Amino acid sequence: MTYFQFLATLTANLFTGAAIYINLAEHPARMECGTKLAATVFGPSYKRAAKMQVILALLATGAGAVSWWLGGELMWLIGTLIIFAVVPFTLIAIGPTNKKLLDPGLDPDAESTRILLKNWGKLHAVRSILSLAASIIFLALVV
Repeated sequence: MTYFQFLATLTANLFTGAAIYINLAEHPARMECGTKLAATVFGPSYKRAAKMQVILALLATGAGAVSWWLGGELMWLIGTLIIFAVVPFTLIAIGPTNKKLLDPGLDPDAESTRILLKNWGKLHAVRSILSLAASIIFLALVV
C-alpha cells in the first residue's frame, strides 16, 4: 500500500506543480507577448502539456484509489475523487474553449481570441486549485 500512496502523492504533486506553473508563469508570459503570439504558441504548448497531465492525473487517480481500496483512510478516496475531477472538468468546462483556440481558422489577432485566451487561464486555474487540494490531502495522509 505504501507504494501506491507514494505514487498517488508524487503524481498529484507533479500535476499540481505543472498546473500552477502554467497559471503563474507560462500563460501570463505568452499573454504579455500579445494575442497573436499567444494564440500561435497555445496549440503546441497545450498539446505537450495535455499528454503529460493526462498521464499524471490518471496515475494519481489510480494509485489513490488503490491506496483507499487496500484499507486506506476515507481521505484517500476524497483526494482521489478531487484529482480525478480535473479530467471531466477539462473535457466539459475547458474543452469548448480548447476546441476554439485550436481551430486552424482562428484569427490570432482578433479580440475574441484574446478573450478566449483570458478565459482559458481562468478555467485552467480551477484545475490548479483542484489538484492542489488533492495534493494537500495526499501529503497530509503520508506525513
